Amino acid sequence: MNNILIILGYVGGGGINSGWLLMIGIGLVSLAVQWRFKSKFKQYAEIGLASGLSGAEIAQRMLRDHGIANVQVISVEGELTDHYNPENRTVNLSPDVYHSRSVAAAAVAAHECGHAVQHAKAYSWLTFRSAMVPIVSTASTLTQWTLMIGVMLLIFSGNKLVLFIGVVALGIVTTFSFITLPVEFDASRRALAWLDNNHSVMQTRQEHDEAKDALWWAAMTYVVAALGSLATLLYYVQLLNSRRG
Repeated sequence: MNNILIILGYVGGGGINSGWLLMIGIGLVSLAVQWRFKSKFKQYAEIGLASGLSGAEIAQRMLRDHGIANVQVISVEGELTDHYNPENRTVNLSPDVYHSRSVAAAAVAAHECGHAVQHAKAYSWLTFRSAMVPIVSTASTLTQWTLMIGVMLLIFSGNKLVLFIGVVALGIVTTFSFITLPVEFDASRRALAWLDNNHSVMQTRQEHDEAKDALWWAAMTYVVAALGSLATLLYYVQLLNSRRG
């Protein structure tokens, strides 16, 4: 795909080059944010909680405090694989979070439980996002093939139909990435509010501030991912409009 974009950058003129450079710029910002988030997580993973609670224990407490009894807290393999699964109602924590007794583990565990609270309260953005998942899954598969094939057909035959289908599919994926933002920010808000009100979990203001910082950087990874998807979408829309059949 990168080779195709480079070719189009030369044959499409200055406008296409601008779009291509925008994607590269956002890509570099994304890498920087990802690096910063991982470095913050590593930093706070080395800071033990004064309470001595593990990520699993914190998750179980938060669920209990919100009256949620039908959600399990389980450990899953991998690094930064933490997520909430609304289908089987499980809070899935990576080993580094499940067993750890650090500020980072507390922040991540509480954030994932924030999604469980959203589900229990039928938070509208989460409901909308969950309903989109099957459509987005299909659109993501389409995007992988239609954009590449569509670009080649556009260059060599001027046919725009396949690329148009790819752009529509990418538009769905991009919309999904922006719908994810309020879901993630709200989960962090719920997590921090609960941590702030439970001094038996986080006993100092410094711990709370560190957890807030870790969650902020995690949220920024979603922001740059959404912007990157939007930049890519605009690039292909511009490409479609610049090529008249």
